[in-house]
Amino acid sequence: MNPQVHAVFDAATWTVSYVIHDGPGSACAIIDPVLDYDPRSGRTGTASADRLIEFVQAHNLRVEWILETHAHADHLTAAPYLKAELGGKTAIGEHITAVQGVFKAIYHLGPEFRQDGSQFDRLLADGDEIRVGRLVGEVLHVPGHTPADIAYRFGDAVFVGDTLFMPDVGTARCDFPGGDARKLYASIRRLLELPPSTRLFMCHDYPPQGREPAWETTVAEQRKGNIHVHDGVGEDAFVDMRTRRDATLEMPTLILPAVQVNIRAGELPPPEANGVAYLKIPVNAL
Repeated sequence: MNPQVHAVFDAATWTVSYVIHDGPGSACAIIDPVLDYDPRSGRTGTASADRLIEFVQAHNLRVEWILETHAHADHLTAAPYLKAELGGKTAIGEHITAVQGVFKAIYHLGPEFRQDGSQFDRLLADGDEIRVGRLVGEVLHVPGHTPADIAYRFGDAVFVGDTLFMPDVGTARCDFPGGDARKLYASIRRLLELPPSTRLFMCHDYPPQGREPAWETTVAEQRKGNIHVHDGVGEDAFVDMRTRRDATLEMPTLILPAVQVNIRAGELPPPEANGVAYLKIPVNAL
């Protein structure tokens, strides 16, 4: 069964969140929700997540899963807020434990922070089945951007996370801790071996001037026109391009606040004695 897909684009972080379902009154899953965060004030907000809630409630949907493609570096996840408002279980790829280990050291987190993935309700392995009512999904481990990236395949729709962008934008960076351009190339080729008509849904869009944001393409369109990895681009050429390009990129604006929240499944650090939660900003660590 192919899912119905509703997208919510967050212009502040260029992120696309999704609700997948099979019609009004059905079960649904939310993929990659965004919690608003203002780095100048340190304040969070729920405007983006509330748009997801409005859609779910307007169509009388039942949230069974809140799915993450990876621990994002460009936005904070709204999973705890949505779980409190709508229910559902949280899930992420099982290799999140490797990411937690790397960033536990970077943030110098104490022994109370567990790097076993237990902050999430379920850890998903390559090939795992995930059911959303009548929809049956498959988990695809697609490392490269980070060691823990996964994609979700439901029928003819694949939610690719940060492996691919729209064809005129290219592919994800690989210079975060644990990133690997050769692994990303292999992950992308795995996705592009799916049937040509397979719908691919992006987690982000950074449109070139003159184009409105977009987030849906197909395997055929990517194989023909992706500027980084169209058919005919070999592994060595891709790795060389990706390595040179990544060396020119600045760190995402929200990477330091976002990752320490996202490796906790979206929970803020525990409040200190004064009742306030604090985010750590390591200096000269990345």
